[in-house]
Amino acid sequence: MLRHFIVISVLLASYSAQAEEPPFGIAIHGGAGTITRAQFSAEQEQAYKDKLAEAVEAGHAILAAGGESMDAVIAAIQVMEASPFFNAGKGAVYTFDGGHELDASIMNGATLAAGAVAGVTTVKSPIALARAVMEQSVHVMLSGKGAEQFAEQQGLELVANSYFNTDARYQQLLEAKKRLGVADYQAYLALDERFKYGTVGAVALDKNGNLAAGTSTGGMTAKRWGRVGDAPIIGAGTWADNASCAVSATGHGEYFIRYHVAADICSRVKYQGVDIVSAGDTVIHDVLLPAGGTGGVIIIDAAGNVHMPFNTEGMYRAKRVGNQPTEVSIYKN
Repeated sequence: MLRHFIVISVLLASYSAQAEEPPFGIAIHGGAGTITRAQFSAEQEQAYKDKLAEAVEAGHAILAAGGESMDAVIAAIQVMEASPFFNAGKGAVYTFDGGHELDASIMNGATLAAGAVAGVTTVKSPIALARAVMEQSVHVMLSGKGAEQFAEQQGLELVANSYFNTDARYQQLLEAKKRLGVADYQAYLALDERFKYGTVGAVALDKNGNLAAGTSTGGMTAKRWGRVGDAPIIGAGTWADNASCAVSATGHGEYFIRYHVAADICSRVKYQGVDIVSAGDTVIHDVLLPAGGTGGVIIIDAAGNVHMPFNTEGMYRAKRVGNQPTEVSIYKN
């Protein structure tokens, strides 16, 4: 009888410990836009889903082991930066002149510290450089050659710009130029969603209750004159605050900057007391879309709740909260 009592007590203690485990989780996106089932074979669709699952699992493994949300965000994003599937790192789109200019940002919800880089051309992992700017400099954003000099000083891996080349993105550039013809600087208005954006990002909550968000992108196909979108702009494409939520955005950057989308969502949670579903849906569907802005966001709050609203045909996305199974989605329905 005593042995049975001990066994039951141990089991109850185990169940209690599991029940009391603090919430943790991660969500990622790989871009939003005109993403339909007609675009993919079954094999291609599965390949995208497998890569999204790999990315979210890389971050979740860190969180499950008690690691920091910042590390989880970096790990997830670097999986996508290394993949030709997404418009970041290896799969970055081409500029009008045939090169690649990369942007990234990261934010720590515990301290509101942030780091960002814009227009870098030789840094293999822009999100790693964004973190270095946050932690190893007195600045928030560095750009261009100066950012690359700082990356070299920090010992980050540098590559030739051609490292980011992929045939699929090059064909997109040729198609974009054909569509643009001799149009002027507003030529991007003539391009559909496939050319305007694409980004990767991650948001995470660790067991210590700390939130983090990060975003990385190659920008807009055929962009010119050093154009910078929302991805490296703190408050537009990235925001994290333990008092509200963490957000990473993907979409038509000019609109996300003008409507400071990421910070607006968290401000609604913080000051209006609404949940992330209400805040996210309001900004994406009722504020952004009527103004002409298209795209989506991933959001996680301090309780581990995740919401991933978008107003386009699809958004590459995945999440894993606590010990629940990984969920991966691409299309709206």
